[in-house]
This record gives sequence, C-alpha cells and structure tokens, in this order.
Amino acid sequence: MASFQDRVIGVMRLQPAAFEEVEHDTNATSQAAIVVLVVTMASALVVLDLGMRLFLGTIMTGLVRWVVGAFVVWVIGTKLLPGPNTEGDFTQLMRTLGFAHAPGIFGVLAIVPVIGWLVALAASIWALIAAVIGVRQALDYDDTLRAVIVCVLAWVAMIVVMMLASLVGLGARVW
Repeated sequence: MASFQDRVIGVMRLQPAAFEEVEHDTNATSQAAIVVLVVTMASALVVLDLGMRLFLGTIMTGLVRWVVGAFVVWVIGTKLLPGPNTEGDFTQLMRTLGFAHAPGIFGVLAIVPVIGWLVALAASIWALIAAVIGVRQALDYDDTLRAVIVCVLAWVAMIVVMMLASLVGLGARVW
C-alpha cells in the first residue's frame, strides 16, 4: 500500500493504478477528505481578504460540493449510464473524486497578478482530467468516453443545483 503522499503524486500524475488503490482502500476516505480540505483552503485564500466568514464559508461549501458532487456522479454513473461491467459504491467514488481534487492545490497561485488566472485554469483542467480517470476507475468503465459524459452531465446537474440553492437563499449567507 502506497503512502498518502505517493497516492497524491500518483493521482497528480494521472496514474490509473493510484485511483484503483484509493478506490479499494476503505481507510482512504479520510485521506480524500484531507485532500479536498487542503485544496479548498488553498483556493479560499483568494477570498481571505474579504473576511474570515467568507473564507470559512468557502471551505465548508467546498466540502459539501465534494460529497454532493460525488453523489450526483454516482447516481448518473451507476443508475443512468452504467457500463456493462459497472460496479462501485458511493464511498469508492467519493474517495477517487476526493483525490482527483489534488491538482487544485495549484489554484492558490490564482493570487499571482497577471498569470494567476492561467495557472488556476490549468489546475482546474488538470483536476477535471483526474476526475474523469477517477470515475472511469471507480465505476469500472471499459472506456473513457462514458466517464467524460458522466462528468459533463454531473457538472451540468451541479450548476443547476447551485442555481436553485441560490434562488432559495442558500449560499447568500455564510452563517
């Protein structure tokens, strides 16, 4: 079994074996949560100058989005678009998607003037590719295209959920 650091590096290198290991290690759920927390904290540094409440709210929102997003991907991937060999439970998917956040640590560089947005964009694309690989591995898909479609549909669904949440006032207040 690889160390936590080796797993993060393997995921950042987009190695399917790293995702497989995380998927099958039930003890890796807390490690996935740590990855999401660290990445979310790094990203939240951008809003720190706007106040501690917004900073903490951004962190909490990131953790909630991880769990809800994993659930949405799980429903779409196992109920709506399963492959012939699809198997995987919610926690397996949650672990792989949690680790897939790892490239987002470079999002902290968004605070760098002029090029920060470019680095943050590259980190987001990198994390998206990692998520596709994580979905493919966790749901035992035979092809990457199915994982891409599931991720795109889940992304659209999450946008709709976030829009509905803001319409009813969730997200408008941090506390």
